[in-house]
Amino acid sequence: MASYQIANPDDFFYRMPQVRVHIKMAMLAKTDVIAALTRLGALAQAQGAPVELVLLGGSLMVLVFETRQATRDVDVVIIAPPEIAKVRDLAKDVAAERGWPDDWLNDAAKGFMVGLSPGPVVFAAPGIVVRRPAFEQLLAMKLSAWRDDVDIADARRLLQELSGSYDDLWRRVALYLQPGRELKAKYAFDDLWENLHGPH
Repeated sequence: MASYQIANPDDFFYRMPQVRVHIKMAMLAKTDVIAALTRLGALAQAQGAPVELVLLGGSLMVLVFETRQATRDVDVVIIAPPEIAKVRDLAKDVAAERGWPDDWLNDAAKGFMVGLSPGPVVFAAPGIVVRRPAFEQLLAMKLSAWRDDVDIADARRLLQELSGSYDDLWRRVALYLQPGRELKAKYAFDDLWENLHGPH
């Protein structure tokens, strides 16, 4: 599969013999995320179907912590409306308006979620409310993924938001770990703790 920048950004992809050509997704800054979510809410309100999302991943680090300048997409869990296909359709409308791929808003990160912890509202506009999970769950997701330096940096930032003893924090985080990744996550947590607080 080959990937190229194409001249017409209004087309998400077109076909050529043996080649499927994609627009490269521009990195989304905090202002882009806010504008897109605001527009999504306006479209939802016009249809009488307000949207509630739980924000995850890099977009949360951009919007809430500002530890990154930009993100490739907006990872969410769709809470409302119950017909989540409606939200996906509205997100496609936003994508068409902004020349973005249809999956700029996606739920791929929910594969690292075990349950859903309550968290505060991090963004609201007419027709939309966006929350985040508890810091413990966000940290558990990062520890379960633990793919690259970005995950490590995010996990370190999240651990800084939490208070308590080593044993207490690990107990709270372990509730949300993805099954089968507990040992990997424990080693990662130990490394983070030692870097921030010294040996436990």
